[in-house]
Amino acid sequence: MRIGVLALQGDFREHVAALRRLGVEASEVRLPEDLDAVDGLIIPGGESTTIGKLLVAFNLRDKLRAMIERGFPVYGTCAGVILLAKDIGGLDQPLIGTMDVRVERNAFGRQVDSFEAPVRIEGLGDQPFPAVFIRAPRIRDAGAGVAVLGRLDDGTIVAVRQGAMLGSAFHPELTDDLRFHQLFVRLVESRST
Repeated sequence: MRIGVLALQGDFREHVAALRRLGVEASEVRLPEDLDAVDGLIIPGGESTTIGKLLVAFNLRDKLRAMIERGFPVYGTCAGVILLAKDIGGLDQPLIGTMDVRVERNAFGRQVDSFEAPVRIEGLGDQPFPAVFIRAPRIRDAGAGVAVLGRLDDGTIVAVRQGAMLGSAFHPELTDDLRFHQLFVRLVESRST
């Protein structure tokens, strides 16, 4: 099994390192043919508008969308969940648009407003996950086919799953806790068998 990490912009190196710490073969994805060599893909945090434009420029968006619609596992963190969302409040930017969620960009403020919060995540056990939020989006609404996996204490949705798609508003790669990456690895394994 090999998991790819979209390496156009953002913190892709940290995701590759997390996967390798789990003993998973990981590779950077930059071109459409790179998608053919991986069993799942992580879309990292970064600048969602920039990543979206680069997905289009490198002819990745349409191929990736078609693969996801056929059940290809994908996990979007922060900017990645923005790119997966079907609705980002009418903002004009390229999206993959496969996950039935409405996302608000930069919902918690600017870089100086970054924070860490313990979040209970369904499927990760009783110990809260140390979620790191950096210019993070907020998942405003989740469609009927979307499972909410985690919320902040105020009820804000911050982690979701729809079929083979995972999304989080936070950055699990910036912690030493590998449980969210393990969750994605298990999802990829279940789709590979």
